[in-house]
Formats: sequence, C-alpha cells, structure tokens
Amino acid sequence: MDRYVDAIISSYYGYADYLWRDITSPQWTSYFYLLITVSTVFFVLEVLIPWRRGQSIFRKDFFLDVFYMFFNFFLFYLIAYNAASTVVVTLLNDTVKEFFGGFDLQAFNPIYTWPLWTVLLLGFFVRDFIQWGVHRLMHRLEPLWKFHQVHHSVREMGFAAHLRFHWMEIVLYRSIEYIPLALLGIGLYDFFVIHLVGLAWGHYNHANFRLPNWLTGGIVGGLIGLAIGSGSFEISLIDDPTNFTALAGLAGGVAAGGLVLAPLMPYLFNSPEMHLWHHARHLPDETRHGVNFGLTLAIWDYLFGTNYQPRNQADLELGFPGMETFPKDFVGQATTGFNLTRFPSQCD
Repeated sequence: MDRYVDAIISSYYGYADYLWRDITSPQWTSYFYLLITVSTVFFVLEVLIPWRRGQSIFRKDFFLDVFYMFFNFFLFYLIAYNAASTVVVTLLNDTVKEFFGGFDLQAFNPIYTWPLWTVLLLGFFVRDFIQWGVHRLMHRLEPLWKFHQVHHSVREMGFAAHLRFHWMEIVLYRSIEYIPLALLGIGLYDFFVIHLVGLAWGHYNHANFRLPNWLTGGIVGGLIGLAIGSGSFEISLIDDPTNFTALAGLAGGVAAGGLVLAPLMPYLFNSPEMHLWHHARHLPDETRHGVNFGLTLAIWDYLFGTNYQPRNQADLELGFPGMETFPKDFVGQATTGFNLTRFPSQCD
C-alpha cells in the first residue's frame, strides 16, 4: 500500500513540477504553448476564411470551450487523473509480474529495435483505431453516452468544440489505450508526437473553415517529405541530410501530396464536412447510433460502414433531441452522467 501512496505523491509532485517548468521556461516542445499556438492558428483561419459566414467569431459557448481546453488538458491531469493513472499503471504492472513470472509490461518492448518512424506510424494507427472503437461505444452504451453528450451539446461548431468533452472520456480513452500501446513499446515521447498529430487534426475536424483536398494532401505530403529530407524520426533514406535536403523534401512532398493524395484525402482523413454530420441533431433511423466516428482517420468508418456524408452542408442543426434541458454551464456538464436525470439517447 505504501508503494501506491508514494506513487500518488510522486506523480503529483512530478506533474506539478513539469507543468510549472513548461509554463515558466517555454521551449519549442512546451505542450502548454504548443496547444495555445495551434489553437490560435485555427482561430485566425476561422476569422479569415470562415465556412459558416453568418456565425459569430466568438460563437456560442466559445469561452466555455476554451475553459475546457485548460481544464481537460492541464487541471484535470494535475488534480486527479495523473495520480490515479500512475497507481493503475503500477498495479497493472505488478499484477502482470505476479501472474506471468516476473514479466515486466513496462520494460518489455517487442519493437525496440525498429526505427522510430515505424513505431510512430504503428502507434498512430493502433491508437486511432482504438479511439474509433471507443467513440462508437460511447454512442451505443447508455452509461457512456451520458458522458459523451457533453461533447454533443455544442450548438455552433468551431475548432474549440474539439476541446469540450467530459473528463470521464479522458479516463476511458487513456485506460483502454494503455495496454496495447505499452505492449507496442510506445514511450512518452512517441505518444507526445502521436498526440500532437491527433490534436491538430481534431481541431481541423471541428473548425469553421474547410480546405481543398489538394491543400490538405499537400500538407500531409509536405510533412512526410520534410521528415524524409531532414532524417527526422530515424529515417535513413538520405545518407547526409542537410537544410537543403529538408527543404527539397518539403517541396517535393507538397507537390506529390497535392497530386497523389488529393483524391484520396476524403477517404483517408476526417474533415470538417464529414465530422459535421457526426454532430448533426437529426439523422436517418438506420444511423440513429451515430456516424463518422473517426477522430483523425476516416478509413475505419469506410471499412466498417459507419460513414455518412450525403452532401456538404454548413448549416446543419447540431446537438441531440432534448438538449434544450441539458446543462449549459461547466459544473452541470462536468457532473452529468452521475445523476438520474435522463436525456434522449441514441442508444434506444
């Protein structure tokens, strides 16, 4: 028991120290400022090239969603989740050691010798598929839907809506993600890189602007080309990477992505047009359990037949039936799911 108490105390001190240094001594890898920077970029794009031109710059509940950003990504981790998850990880590792003759789940890494880019790519696909499955369960199981309704209480869509979700979703996603990602040998740095990709694309899915497929394809291709040209993530296709090869890789990647990936982008990656239908208040009866569950990738929805995008429509009514009585303040939303109040469900 003392070991778990020590784990709680050390995790609190460790995370508090990390957060303090991340805020007071910013670096280019500082998550606090990266999140703010990414969010600011998307906010500026929503102002400059809005999809729904009649929507206010500071849409309904904009500042509530901004508060969710800091609560979910920082305060909740500090107050509860970081300590609790440390205890769960320690308990799980001890249990595995006990039943499997000293086998160390955290130390075991079957792909330790693989290049970093392969670890990141595999981890990205595995995590995104797990998130797709968990997201689908949230629409099918009544207890989980009660929590997920917080995210679907958005009345006007914008990038910050990505950040509005019940804190129990963090517990659920991270708990289910941990074992497969740990078995794959995904470390903290690896998870950080994968998480940033998901964060940026999640912002885009909810954003009030849309980009042509040739541009999104060019962005994806450019990032791949830049990584190849610079030799990042242990990519060894170029013997002696330089600034010139990095720029050449970026340019070549943008061109190739704009040409090759453009027609495939609607089927590979989620988009504002596709994700808006996920938030649609009214759907056909055959899709009453929800559609378009992909967080970053769209391929899972096409593979499992949960894709639905009959047309591109910017002015869809969002939410769920009966949401007029759903709590509109943070405290009411953060405590929903634990009381007996029942709102209309997709699970019926």
